[in-house]
Amino acid sequence: MVFENLEHYPCRLMFIEEPVLSEHDEALKEIARISATLIALGERLYSRGDFKRVLSEGYVDIIQPDPSHAGGITETRKIAPMAEAYDVALALHCPLGPIALAANLQIDAVCYNAFIQEQSLGIHYNQDNDLMDYVSNPEVFAYRDGMVAIPNGPGLGIEVDEAYVRERAQQGHRWRNPVWRHRDGSFAEW
Repeated sequence: MVFENLEHYPCRLMFIEEPVLSEHDEALKEIARISATLIALGERLYSRGDFKRVLSEGYVDIIQPDPSHAGGITETRKIAPMAEAYDVALALHCPLGPIALAANLQIDAVCYNAFIQEQSLGIHYNQDNDLMDYVSNPEVFAYRDGMVAIPNGPGLGIEVDEAYVRERAQQGHRWRNPVWRHRDGSFAEW
């Protein structure tokens, strides 16, 4: 991995996330050939087989599996050492709530190739409420100097505010992504 030489890059980019969709092998190959910036992808990959194909081709420097989509903690824990065998770093995808973040932190704690952890605290699509609104004790995810401690309580180490979860569930949420679906809800074709 080339992480120690970031000062040689004019924009000091940590990495480029999904410059193209992961199924476009030919484009990934070309980008990897001409780019000095690290390439990350994987939030739309769902199995060890998907990751095996990308890793064996050598087009990525960082994989980003999402444990909520890639089979949970156990399956993601199997994907991480596959990447490690190819000298590829791990940056778990986590745009969801506190339970997903706590699970990701537990995976990070046991993966030698964990590089950085995505989280959704204060992100633009959390306009009505935020990640910490669901947690009884927000200090469990207190960030200090850009880092957060691995939760150490029982289970995932957090206590969810059940009353708030029920309140938000009553309001509902339209779980559609307008980028990936048509207005009628059907999947967009590529």
